[in-house]
Amino acid sequence: MQLAVLSGFVLAAFAPLLHRWFGARTSFVLAAFPAALALWFLGRVPQVMQGEVLLLVLEWVPALGMSLTFLIDGLSLLFALLITVIGTFVLIYAGGYLKGHPDLVRFHVVILAFMVSMLGLVLADGLITLFVFWELTSITSYLLIGFNHADLEARKSARQGLFVTVAGGLALMAGLVMLGIAGESWSLTELNAVGDVLREHDLYMPLLICLLLGAFTKSAQFPFHFWLPNAMAAPTPVSAYLHSATMVKAGIYLLARLQPSLGGTEAWVGILSVVGAFTMFTGAFLAIRHTNIKKLLAYSTVMALGTLTMLLGIGTEGALIAFVTFLLAHSLYKGALFMVAGILDHETGTKDVTAMGGLRPLMPVTAVVAMIAALSLAGVPPLFGFIAKELMFESVLEASAFRWLILLLAFSAAFLTIAVAAVVALRPFFGQRRQTPRVAHEAPVSMLLGPAVLAVLSLLLGLVPVLAGAHLLTAAASAVMGGPVSVSLSLWHGINLPLLMSLVSLALGYLLFRRWDRVRASLARLDPLLSRGPEAGYDALMDKVVVVSEWQTRVLQNGYMRNYILVMILTLIALVGNSLLLRHAPEFAFDLDVRFHEAIVTGTMVMGALFATISRSRLGAVVSVGIMGFSIALTFILFSAPDLGITQLLVETLTVILLVLVLFRLPRFSRLSTPLERVRDVAVAGSMGVLITLLILTSWSIDQFVPISGYMIENSAPLAYGRNIVNVILVDYRALDTLGEIFVLALAAIGVFAMLKLRATGKASRKTAPAKEAADG
Repeated sequence: MQLAVLSGFVLAAFAPLLHRWFGARTSFVLAAFPAALALWFLGRVPQVMQGEVLLLVLEWVPALGMSLTFLIDGLSLLFALLITVIGTFVLIYAGGYLKGHPDLVRFHVVILAFMVSMLGLVLADGLITLFVFWELTSITSYLLIGFNHADLEARKSARQGLFVTVAGGLALMAGLVMLGIAGESWSLTELNAVGDVLREHDLYMPLLICLLLGAFTKSAQFPFHFWLPNAMAAPTPVSAYLHSATMVKAGIYLLARLQPSLGGTEAWVGILSVVGAFTMFTGAFLAIRHTNIKKLLAYSTVMALGTLTMLLGIGTEGALIAFVTFLLAHSLYKGALFMVAGILDHETGTKDVTAMGGLRPLMPVTAVVAMIAALSLAGVPPLFGFIAKELMFESVLEASAFRWLILLLAFSAAFLTIAVAAVVALRPFFGQRRQTPRVAHEAPVSMLLGPAVLAVLSLLLGLVPVLAGAHLLTAAASAVMGGPVSVSLSLWHGINLPLLMSLVSLALGYLLFRRWDRVRASLARLDPLLSRGPEAGYDALMDKVVVVSEWQTRVLQNGYMRNYILVMILTLIALVGNSLLLRHAPEFAFDLDVRFHEAIVTGTMVMGALFATISRSRLGAVVSVGIMGFSIALTFILFSAPDLGITQLLVETLTVILLVLVLFRLPRFSRLSTPLERVRDVAVAGSMGVLITLLILTSWSIDQFVPISGYMIENSAPLAYGRNIVNVILVDYRALDTLGEIFVLALAAIGVFAMLKLRATGKASRKTAPAKEAADG
């Protein structure tokens, strides 16, 4: 199964080749991939209905205990079917919508990668695997939103979506790590079995906050909701897929998957209920202000995502049944409505619903499909959306926390959404015929197939809800609940309070639709206030990022090598010094046995180093550095390492010669630093020297492993036939290292020889050289 799903990445790589073979029919050929997967997943429904949980294990990184395990239960199966079924129709739809587009090949490559990433996310059992696919959906969605890369708005929207979701992804990564530590497992299946341990763990609150940040940013919860409507810069096939079955529901899936292990606490119920309800109202309220049909539908998606989050927060059995029902209903009608929006744009040349009207005689099939899907969005019987809305109202009435606040926000969002549905279904197709940029006509079959099937499913499941409730939704609700749940859906529950709320919301929604133009004009007065919302905060943050980037470039990356070295050394001192002194606090144990001649050599070395730093002559500085190097060579010889001493002598000799040859081509010394800067440099250099000394003393004092010197002494003669242990190490044990040193010495010698042979070729060269240097400067 893993290979079957991940083969989508291979198929995406071969998409350009398939375009050469099949041309305009490539979309239909590629649609066979998700269709085949959908059939396989449908075949698993009987097993999952019997309570089976399929764990398909494939070793990934065995050394780290990581495996590519896929989990198939009711919840993941529901999502997998939505992704593959709707993905099939989206690919077919894209073949008609993007017909003749020069970048259709690129679209197919990215949409397939996006589909497989989302499938991997909902099927993953391991936390690390889930995070990998989570980030892949962010990257591929960025490429899809910015598909029209020549459009500045598309690039800006893609970047905004990437920044928001990836920032949440970083929080998610921290939350998943803490979750694995707290539950002592990296498997979602095992973590859901130890929910009591997790809820009582000290890490519960920090991991919950991090996980919620990841889920809220991905699923556009307030205040991160603004990126989703802006993502409408993507082509309509992308919007239809993004909103109905894929990325924006990734956060919802994560919350539902973790419901058995993390749900039920006061923090979980309070945060999810309030944030979800407020997001639901915000999405519906902002939708009513727009005339762009894609923006209308995008904000209604924000409303739906808030509803799903709120239902998970309420957390009762009825709320979780409402959750899976609303999830399925929304996927069906939202996929159909976005495809209808694309048809209207494609055939009329405009997305503004106020510029459309009277299109029903010209586009009868599209009008019928739009009416059915919009009625389901509005929650009108006998559509499946009506059943979902009834269950949502029942769940809100059963809420234990913030009941009246949630009820008020839910009811307000309901009638606002009804007005939005009426605008989408009625304004383009009824009323006075309006002239559009293009002469409208019915869309081709490839573009009508997907929305028609999804709309018919909304009607069929509304009339016969047992088809969904008795099978797939029961298994999905049981997976979210963490125990057996019986889902019994019905179109008629009698006259009760949820029904009365539905009727009143329908009436208010229709009245709002009738006065929509005047309401929009009135709401325009709120524009100055709304312009200072969360998106303004995002823009301000991005501006500050630019300011900080310019500052750190000016200060840290200013083109001066000495500044780069200074920053690196300070960073090294801070990190290594903190670890050495504060975390480990080593005890230095050593015997100071220094003889007179050793002290003389050491003093000479120190004096050479000091004179090199204060000398105003380059030649004097080079000589001082040479004195220090030759003193080090003498130290090697005194401690019975003549081989190292000879190597040091050769290196120092070559270095001095190179430096002397170079010095004759450099200008005179000049002061480029202030006295205060030189004091700073002395302090940094001294601190670095102290740190290195402490590290050497620490390594001398701490013996964590058995020294390898004993092995060298014992085996030098028997194995390498040599009694000079240093020679044996260099020639036998470290032969490649020695070969590298010989190569370096030979290269340096060639450089010295080339510089010695370098001569000016004539007067012309001497005259043009300064001019060329000036031009280069």
